[in-house]
Amino acid sequence: MVRQVITTKEAPAAIGPYNQGIKASGNFIFTAGQIPLDPQSAEITGSTIGEQTHQALKNLRAVLQAGGADLTNVVKTTVFLAEIQDFAAMNEVYAQYFTGNSPARSAFGGNNLPKGVKIEIECVAVV
Repeated sequence: MVRQVITTKEAPAAIGPYNQGIKASGNFIFTAGQIPLDPQSAEITGSTIGEQTHQALKNLRAVLQAGGADLTNVVKTTVFLAEIQDFAAMNEVYAQYFTGNSPARSAFGGNNLPKGVKIEIECVAVV
């Protein structure tokens, strides 16, 4: 198996012993969970679930692009919400990024997320 680390300054740097993404066997990209941090300032972007969802998805897109993919290559996402009540508002923003042939998705609520954010999103993509 070929394993390549994906890293970009267009998404927040890893804040622990992990990578932003891994490209495996040349075809699969597995991303780390992306939270709504501004890549330059490392500060949380937005206070609402909508604002935070936008930033998390922008960060996810940046990691994918660094690995030679984009959101159309995503086959599975996992969404972690601090509060499941935010699902509908998150879904509104999510639908703006995944149009047409959307990936499979799981969503979980009631999570204590890093830095107290409202959302974290990870994905698997096929290039």
